[in-house]
Amino acid sequence: MAAGDMGLRHEPLPRESAVLPPALRASLGLVAALAAVVVVVLGVLFAGHSEPGRVDRWIVQPTADSVGPPWRHVALATDFLGEPVGAATLVFAGVTGCLLLRCPRAAVLVVVGTGVTVGTTTLLKSVVGRTIHGDGNLSYPSGHTAFLTAFALTVALLASRRLGLGRTAGTALVLAAALVAGAAMGWAQVALGAHYPTDVLGGWFTALAVVPATAWLVDQVADPRPAVA
Repeated sequence: MAAGDMGLRHEPLPRESAVLPPALRASLGLVAALAAVVVVVLGVLFAGHSEPGRVDRWIVQPTADSVGPPWRHVALATDFLGEPVGAATLVFAGVTGCLLLRCPRAAVLVVVGTGVTVGTTTLLKSVVGRTIHGDGNLSYPSGHTAFLTAFALTVALLASRRLGLGRTAGTALVLAAALVAGAAMGWAQVALGAHYPTDVLGGWFTALAVVPATAWLVDQVADPRPAVA
């Protein structure tokens, strides 16, 4: 009697634990690809620049005192979330939450997703060489914006999976979370004069490019394909 007739058929591993839900892979894969293109294009346009571009001036003239109290305090508090202590606190809280929900793979994504995103922005800054307020202040893309956006993306991916959202609703939730986080940190960076508006845009798109790809890689490592006899 064949093995399949005896109920011994080898079934594929379940996908419920995937940090990149199958329903979102195509849509977020496209988003990631387009985001990567935007990051490269902006990097080429502003490579070696040390002044705001036309788009930057159209949005706001970057200065060190774009806002005053009480909004400056809000901007500083938001900026703190991208500083080493603030970022570490957020990541620790995210990992703890994932473990309490018994989602260890999501905890891995919180660490790896944000880490790879920040590492990518650091590398891009050296390659692009755009500066603000002096030659030593590399600005493109914004690491603070990229970090908070990446963190929001990892949390939204977990929420989408646990809520069982489909492609449209899940993609909308993930992009909305990224937009809110990116807009908040981006505003803070521009308001404090730390970045040009196009820097924060580059940081936002960097997170959109890196996190879905990282989530896919985490799933591939965690769910290796069974060997074919």
